[in-house]
Amino acid sequence: MNIQHKIEVTAKEGFQSLYKVEIPSVELQATRKEFEGDITLVIFPLLRYKKGNPVAIGEELGQYITENVPEITSFNVVKGFLNLVVEDKFYTEFFNSIYADTNFGISSSKENEKAIMVEYSSPNTNKPLHLGHVRNNLLGYSVAEIIKAAGKKVYKTQIINDRGIHICKSMLAWQKFGNGETPANTGLKGDKLVGNYYVKFDQEYKKEISNLVANGLSEEDAKKQAPLLLEAQEMLLKWEAGDEEIVQLWKTMNSWVYAGFEDTYKNMGVNFDTLYYESNTYLLGKDVVAQGLEKGVFYKKEDGSVWCDLTDEGLDEKIVLRADGTAVYMTQDIGTAIQRVKDFTDVGGMVYTVGNEQDYHFQVLFLILKKLGFDWANQLHHLSYGMVDLPSGKMKSREGTVVDADELMEEMTETAKEISEELGKLEGYSEAEKNNLYKTIGLGALKYFILKVDPKKRILFDPKSSVDFQGNTGPFIQYTYARIQSILRKAHFDYSKKVSISLHEKEKELLKQLALFPETIEQAAANYSPAIVANYTYDLVKEFNSFYQNVSILGEEDNDKKIFRVQLAKKVADTIKAAFSLLGILVPERM
Repeated sequence: MNIQHKIEVTAKEGFQSLYKVEIPSVELQATRKEFEGDITLVIFPLLRYKKGNPVAIGEELGQYITENVPEITSFNVVKGFLNLVVEDKFYTEFFNSIYADTNFGISSSKENEKAIMVEYSSPNTNKPLHLGHVRNNLLGYSVAEIIKAAGKKVYKTQIINDRGIHICKSMLAWQKFGNGETPANTGLKGDKLVGNYYVKFDQEYKKEISNLVANGLSEEDAKKQAPLLLEAQEMLLKWEAGDEEIVQLWKTMNSWVYAGFEDTYKNMGVNFDTLYYESNTYLLGKDVVAQGLEKGVFYKKEDGSVWCDLTDEGLDEKIVLRADGTAVYMTQDIGTAIQRVKDFTDVGGMVYTVGNEQDYHFQVLFLILKKLGFDWANQLHHLSYGMVDLPSGKMKSREGTVVDADELMEEMTETAKEISEELGKLEGYSEAEKNNLYKTIGLGALKYFILKVDPKKRILFDPKSSVDFQGNTGPFIQYTYARIQSILRKAHFDYSKKVSISLHEKEKELLKQLALFPETIEQAAANYSPAIVANYTYDLVKEFNSFYQNVSILGEEDNDKKIFRVQLAKKVADTIKAAFSLLGILVPERM
């Protein structure tokens, strides 16, 4: 449906014909509700090419467009705004062309286009997933689905941080204080069990520091000399040396965590196509440093350490190899990016879903990869997002004050249950159906609350207000979907035939909103922003509810109008379902 393009081309031709002036572009927008019209051409920007009265220019241009674009039936000019009226037939024909299209708005995968790899989640294996991971997973998964819907092939991946001193802290604490506890003999999820020992390490470590300080050591020295920390460091060295017993313990405890993560991901409704493990990637990148030295991308200091000078680009110098030859995180990330393109040769770009505290790291990483000459390095994007806060304040993993992802999802389901029971519309539901509905509403509320906000913005998450059945919330949109399903169940007649009618203004407004769905997906993909899809869906629902309140659907006496309105309601529901699917949100058939 590209009437905008037709208007733009005709407006340019009109300007040339009327004033002998070529204009590069025209600004079009939806006509404001208080004026008659569907599409508005803004005259003011054109005054730089043709001086004169904007109303007079609008009148002349409006006349030219109306004569040359058959779909435009009339126009009016308000100050510097040319409002164009599009004929009903254009909208009904557009609707008939999309009604049976089950993939409306979704582009099919383009054969020769390079794939995009989207990385998200990337947890540590020393603790369960928390609220920060929830925003990360929901964003990464949704952006991957949106990019796919815009016609690109997508690989979803994560890199699991399964090595390092923090992992050894959990292992050592379990060894010392675990008494053989396992997920099987405690009934605890594996990631929770291991996370408890990470907290336990921190508690015991703090006791040792206090004792050492009491015996005369400075706090700084006590932190370095505490026996527990020294043992954890020794354990890491043994792991790196391949000590059989330590490696076996590491494998066992990590397997507990992976089983726990799997449950959380399943519950959250996210998935991955491929996994990378830091234990396999932490040595990657060293060979690239050698190549970079040869190319002059890196330089060596007197102590043997290797650096990249980015001062010409307004950044600083960045170390890529320590004097002792060991890699830093940057080296690993360089190596991992290159490895991914070797593993998936059709990858032509990557999206990293990582919090905004890492903005500088990714600026440096992308710049180094470009300097190394990789063409795909121009297609790297850091999907940077703000923190999620709760009314109770900040979270700290090692102190055990994080908001656990599983508990949050359970709480959301419970909140949905309380509110649904208060509304009391669930007669005839079995217990299983009720529980399924509470989960659909609760998770829908959580996901929508997080995804409707621009990723860059910080969020203050309030579980209670997110489950409100009014306003810009997931449950409000789900309720509208369920209301349409109720209409369709009561439509005991064949509403499959194509009809042509004169449109009620509310039908026209709804059709205009529907028509924006394809470009909404394109825009959301280009901006890596699920918020664009979320807020589009809310606008669609508001438009539907206004239509629902102003026209009769099943009570309409004119048969063609009744058929059209049922079809229109069904298409709105299908579009809500498709849009919510891109956000990872389910819709209930009844509510």
